Amino acid sequence: FFFFLGMEKVIACAHKRPNALCRLICFPWAGGGTTQLAQWGKLFSNSIEVFCVRFPGRETRSNEPFAKDMTSMVNEVTSALLKELQDKPFAFFGHSFGSYLSFGVALHLKEKYGLEPVHLFVSGAHGPNSEAILPIKSIPISDANDEDVLAYIQILGGTVSELLSNDDLRKELLLTFREDFRVLQTFSFEKAEMDIPLSCDITCFSGSDDKQYDLRAWQEVTSGETSFYELPGGHFYLLEPSNQIFLTKYVTRCIENAGL
Repeated sequence: FFFFLGMEKVIACAHKRPNALCRLICFPWAGGGTTQLAQWGKLFSNSIEVFCVRFPGRETRSNEPFAKDMTSMVNEVTSALLKELQDKPFAFFGHSFGSYLSFGVALHLKEKYGLEPVHLFVSGAHGPNSEAILPIKSIPISDANDEDVLAYIQILGGTVSELLSNDDLRKELLLTFREDFRVLQTFSFEKAEMDIPLSCDITCFSGSDDKQYDLRAWQEVTSGETSFYELPGGHFYLLEPSNQIFLTKYVTRCIENAGL
């Protein structure tokens, strides 16, 4: 029973489908909650159950301290999901910060438990072994003033302007974004230490108006197929209803083709 509580704390499932053939675990972006991605559950057919990871420090976990680093987040998500991931096939979808976390969890599951997603869908993120990640580590997020952080969040888009005009909500968003970004800066992956770590197929999505990501680097972390799709829109292209229809169909097809 306690375990179940642990899972409910870390995982949101808005549309429960106990008879689903596969689970799609979604990992949100920095500063993000579970609201948008948990609702993807209603877009998918009965064969796919959607879980969304809830990071500490927000929503029902707002009284908990934020995560300190990527490793502790990877460990927490892994232990909350382990039982579920052992009982039926699963796929991961991560956006931005969530792409790096989903990769970290996939790696940990494979190394420690011999488990692997049937497909890894990543979005708006550099390959984990890419040099392009290095500049992220040197952004002085702790010292940056609120205006600069807000400007950065607004460049990314995807934040409702009402949020930013309400003082309390803006404060909360700024704090959450800073803390998640600080966790992102602790992410590191040394490909030299291991052979090709994953064998699942990986699909990389990006928005046509977003900045350029080093997506090709994702090819080096799996022996499976790697595909690339650019969809219309900015960093939060995935919140557009027309893109969600494409993503739902594409993800469903990949999972079905994985021959579960």
